[in-house]
Amino acid sequence: MSRSPHILIVDDDREIRTLLMRFLAEHGFRVTPAADGRGMMAALKNGRFDLIVLDLMLPGEDGLQLCRKVRQELPVPILMLTALSGEADRIAGLEIGADDYLTKPFSPRELVARIRAILRRAATASASERDRPLAYAFANWLLEIGKRHLRASDGTLLPLTSGEFDLLLAFAEHPQRVLSREQLLDLTRGRSSVLFDRSIDVQVSRLRRKIEVDPNLPELIKTVRSGGYIFTPDVRALQSA
Repeated sequence: MSRSPHILIVDDDREIRTLLMRFLAEHGFRVTPAADGRGMMAALKNGRFDLIVLDLMLPGEDGLQLCRKVRQELPVPILMLTALSGEADRIAGLEIGADDYLTKPFSPRELVARIRAILRRAATASASERDRPLAYAFANWLLEIGKRHLRASDGTLLPLTSGEFDLLLAFAEHPQRVLSREQLLDLTRGRSSVLFDRSIDVQVSRLRRKIEVDPNLPELIKTVRSGGYIFTPDVRALQSA
């Protein structure tokens, strides 16, 4: 028998936690609640979860801080909840590694649909990992897929957010091809109503600051007017990193 997906709900509103726990349980999920970051980290230490539903506005460490902390340690998918509907807030969450974003108030049915979509994408990505090489080498960089590391030629590790890593991996897998923003969204997270073109531009800008000799005159990730972006270096797939 297949294991029911285990969801960690992190929200300081007891009524929302209770509602979501009941509704998700009715749809076949196992659910663990937490009221704040401390409870969340304790749950992650003691259990294995398939997805985190994480509220943005929490006492103590907020959802963005907690999302960043989780991304440094675990690959578990994260669905952010927020009462804020501004584009900047959605971009901030996606850029630090959230997989999707849902604005309050929301339909519990939509939450279930979003969770299932994220889990399907995660399962597809996990299956495709078996067909990938262990690393890609380009310019003076080594992108280690399993470890999700970017390593410089001197061995130094360069920190990447989850979104930055996924975008760089998409470029490495499709070098010397013009990729539109829509294609890059598909290659990184899959299409979703909360993902939009500007998030790709922000990630490209951040990647350039990290891997280009001169981010103002990029040589590795070039902009193609009215087309998108092209990853210019020769890329070698390696079976050992």
